Amino acid sequence: MSQKLKSRVKNYIAKTKKVLEKLRLNKPFRPIDDNLIDEFMDHVRRYVKDAEFYLEKGDFETALASVCYCEGLLDALRLFGIAEFEWPSNKEL
Repeated sequence: MSQKLKSRVKNYIAKTKKVLEKLRLNKPFRPIDDNLIDEFMDHVRRYVKDAEFYLEKGDFETALASVCYCEGLLDALRLFGIAEFEWPSNKEL
């Protein structure tokens, strides 16, 4: 089971990093301070780094939780129309 979880976490991290490479931020439909968006993106990137850190330590549960939280933040940006991206397929990794 741990190997399966480890593989799943690696896949989530790879997909999230791929999105971060191609992510384009748009101006929101209502004014949001650019500094707030920058701070938000800093949180997103730190969750990916946390996931990689915990993956290396063998704490797959925490790694999975970290990358899933990051995905949720990215999805929130997309839902608010602030970011445009599509999740890559496994073949694109």
